[in-house]
Amino acid sequence: MKICHITSVHSGLDTRIVIKECQSLAKAGHDVSYIVPKEENRTEYGVKIVGVSSSPRHPVERILKTTRSVFEAAEAENADVYHFHDPELIPIGMKLKKLGKKVIYDVHEDVPEQILSKQWIPKRVRKLMSKAFARYEKKASSKFDAVVTATPYIMDKFRPHNPNTVTVHNYPILRELIDEEDSERGMASMESGKVVYLGGIYRLRGIVEMINAMEWVNQVSPAELVLGGTFAQPALEDEVKQLSGWKHVDYRGFLSREEVKQTLAESQVGLVLLHPEPRFVVSLPIKMFEYMSAGLPVIASNFPLWKEIVEDNDCGICVDPLDEAKVSKAILELLEDPERCRRLGENGRRAVAEKYNWEKESERLLEIYNNFND
Repeated sequence: MKICHITSVHSGLDTRIVIKECQSLAKAGHDVSYIVPKEENRTEYGVKIVGVSSSPRHPVERILKTTRSVFEAAEAENADVYHFHDPELIPIGMKLKKLGKKVIYDVHEDVPEQILSKQWIPKRVRKLMSKAFARYEKKASSKFDAVVTATPYIMDKFRPHNPNTVTVHNYPILRELIDEEDSERGMASMESGKVVYLGGIYRLRGIVEMINAMEWVNQVSPAELVLGGTFAQPALEDEVKQLSGWKHVDYRGFLSREEVKQTLAESQVGLVLLHPEPRFVVSLPIKMFEYMSAGLPVIASNFPLWKEIVEDNDCGICVDPLDEAKVSKAILELLEDPERCRRLGENGRRAVAEKYNWEKESERLLEIYNNFND
């Protein structure tokens, strides 16, 4: 089949969209293209990247202008199946349905919950917008040929409206983040004193608590927070650089996948300390599974879903992400016990190999497309 993935928000090398979903479809023999703003036309991972111009100054402008450009490029592809990844593209999906195309809506996040925390929306109207969008999204989803969700929690919200709703978890690709010859982690990294956080840097993702915890940790033992990612707002970056714990931070900015691999290889512990926001409590953060895949023990927020994964697989420690003392205590526990780090890390890697990997998830994705040929 000729398949076209569409985004107005994500990057040209988005890990879930391109490296996992599109590449898996291309390897299965499909002709796959990816419409994406602000990218050069090229081929990556067997996928034709089709760039469209976009320079919005505001989210509303992006919704009005970029989506129009994306639709025009998508229509020109004349694909059999269109797979879109952003809620603002729902009207585009509806237009493509009217053209007789198969359409899949890929729901990465619980958008109604996200709206409640959007700072650019006036606070007094967020709840009304959240409820209105939830009704609109569910009604529209019933018109599409399939809905792909990133978590079972989101799937449960859509399945009553579209029975062809499935969860395709954003789990790691096996062996992507560790060299083939490394059957076990060397003890050098398990004695490095480096804890790592990779991902978007937001207040709600625990950046302040992580930096403050490093100040506590260094009162007992030398340690370093390796920080990879980009700050959500310049003001937040300016603020955290004034914290006393910043002197214990190695900030590396945005990292390529190869740089992510190298950073994880030299680290001892992985942090994923999101705040207890409703949308986070039921999420399945890819970074936690990437740490596990790389053989790192994790220190994670003590949400029930996360505790079940971490404790059942004996691959880390769960703590209250808002309690800096408990965060620092957990970091010290692991940094001071390299053998325990190694054991927990191997347990996590084994769990990914057995359960939490993209190879298994890609089978669900391919099944959706195979059903279109029946």
